[in-house]
Amino acid sequence: MNCNFSYLALMLALASLSGLGQTQEPSTDKITVTATRASNNVMDIGSNISWLDDESLRLIEQQHINQALVRIPGGWISRGNGQEHLTAIRSPVLTGSGGCGAFFIAQDGISLRAPGFCNVNQLFDANTEQASSIEVLRGPASTMYGSNAEHGVINVLTPNPFDTAQSSLSLSIGPHDYSRGMFSLSKNSELHGFLLYGNVTKDGGYLHDSGFEQQKINLIHQYQDGKWQVKNVLAATNINQETAGFISGFEVYKDSAIKRQNPNPEAFRDSQSMRIYSQISYVENDSTSLTITPYVRWTDMQFLQHFVPWQPLEENSQASVGAQLQFQKDYGDLMWLSGFDVDYSNGKLTETQTEDFSPTLPAGIHYDYKVNASVYSPFAQLQWSATRLLSLSAGIRYERTKYDYNNNLSAGSACALGIENCRFTRPEDQIVDYHQWSYQINANYALSNNKRLYAQYSTGYRAPQATELFRLQAGQTVAELDAENVDSVELGLRGQAQAFFYDVTVFSMQKDNFIFQDTDRQNISNGETSHRGIELALSYQWQHFYASANGTFAKHRYDSNLRLSQTNIQDNEIDTAPQHMGSLQLGWRSDSGEFIELEWVHQGNYYLDPENSAEYRGHNLLNLRTGWALNERLDISARVTNLTDEDYAERADFGFGSYRYFVGEPRAVYVSVGYRY
Repeated sequence: MNCNFSYLALMLALASLSGLGQTQEPSTDKITVTATRASNNVMDIGSNISWLDDESLRLIEQQHINQALVRIPGGWISRGNGQEHLTAIRSPVLTGSGGCGAFFIAQDGISLRAPGFCNVNQLFDANTEQASSIEVLRGPASTMYGSNAEHGVINVLTPNPFDTAQSSLSLSIGPHDYSRGMFSLSKNSELHGFLLYGNVTKDGGYLHDSGFEQQKINLIHQYQDGKWQVKNVLAATNINQETAGFISGFEVYKDSAIKRQNPNPEAFRDSQSMRIYSQISYVENDSTSLTITPYVRWTDMQFLQHFVPWQPLEENSQASVGAQLQFQKDYGDLMWLSGFDVDYSNGKLTETQTEDFSPTLPAGIHYDYKVNASVYSPFAQLQWSATRLLSLSAGIRYERTKYDYNNNLSAGSACALGIENCRFTRPEDQIVDYHQWSYQINANYALSNNKRLYAQYSTGYRAPQATELFRLQAGQTVAELDAENVDSVELGLRGQAQAFFYDVTVFSMQKDNFIFQDTDRQNISNGETSHRGIELALSYQWQHFYASANGTFAKHRYDSNLRLSQTNIQDNEIDTAPQHMGSLQLGWRSDSGEFIELEWVHQGNYYLDPENSAEYRGHNLLNLRTGWALNERLDISARVTNLTDEDYAERADFGFGSYRYFVGEPRAVYVSVGYRY
């Protein structure tokens, strides 16, 4: 696939705007807490960091998380039906039972799911619609976050009640019986801040027999007095979704007679989650602080596996208790940060099928097991201001992961006696553990007051997920899997010139022990892949007008002949890995709150199979957003998605001998009314 050079030219043309007109200085005072697990100005970070602030999130007013994160370079949240999604950060879209383990998805630095029990759709467990910001690290960050921070980190940050002076109500409506109500209630005193906020969404679905109802609620109490700061958070979510499956056939998303069909009207997904945690900080002085964050976490999900022809029902749940301990000390030119993370989780999974599909795919209970998991992980980081211009940082983490697996059924084949090549195999009870080290070294050099050169070497890892180890197939009785490992090098330039901000990063990543299911349906971990590219984030402000853009140009390749195919796929491009993608926003915003923005979203072409024989050609979309402040309390806004009514696929796939697509929705208009009091 050839890189889209016109797209690159557009990014460079935007960069040339830095010398135009009378400008005002953009804000470079952004403080990030994700890159180093401590507050730092983005200009002082020795690695990549991207974010969406609350103003951007309010303007976007997403119906799906991919509409927000399309503004982050290096990442793609591939939209499924309803609120379902798959994630890619400096990677292809990773599928399979454990592919989601390559990403650390968190709220306030606490993983949304228990270690070893990820779910590809786990971002719908967070209230991203009302976050104070979303921060994204691209590439391995295991030194700071441990297992799963292999390809990247998405951290959803909750608001500070003391910064929320007003309460608010809003109502949004759209096509297909879409409606969403949002609220926030704020009450503050000198020492205590309270914030209750949430949203309720109903969507009748563009496709037949689809749609969802979703509720999210957050309660925050914050206390600050002298040296003590405490933030108590309760977050709960519920979704009940009628899921539409793939439609099959080459480019059927263009066929108006077929594109709204739902071949799986019986499919559904129900999921509930809750997290309670308390961030307790003691700040002795400007140079010394100690933070402990105990938490409990619970999730419960059931769904029909509509993506396989025999459609079993899966039910899974996890309950966790854990804590994060962190100590920080500033010695002047040296900054020491160290901590200890611990997590205890109990996970359960059952898979059942109501009717026989074939002798090797029988009705009954395929799997029924529980896993007690524990994670112990100390880490440390040292930052050194070597000179007035150069700062260096080095970090290290050790992590021990232990799975204690108990099978509640008979071990071995789930099929009748004498049936060969049974699809489902249940391992014997066993204990599996992993011991992993990760390292990180980076540098930040001030070329000038407003221009920084940064470089980083980092390693990442992920322990195999429970489903990769214990939900086996085709006679495999033991999955002797190694942990995946990634080595990464990146070099970046970040800075501003008057009202022009830029951040350009070149990266190269090598992954070993890639876990996959081979052509014999055995889970193995001997794959090698490479991931190399360049990422751009640009923004420009001129009076009330602004422009922003992000772009990614990357190659993701198989570096070994993985047994994913009957042919040699070494050096092939990894499927579902666009070489180029990004977005561009042009807008105007007044001091009184009126705005208008035109957005262009580009999705490059990509292969659909390891053989590189099937391909999706990509797409380009336009979105329009505008809003007016009717008075100091009341505002109204409108958003038009897919302005030119393009036929496109949110996700393309090739499986079971056929092209398959999740259909992109046609032009749609959403209107919102908001009231502040």
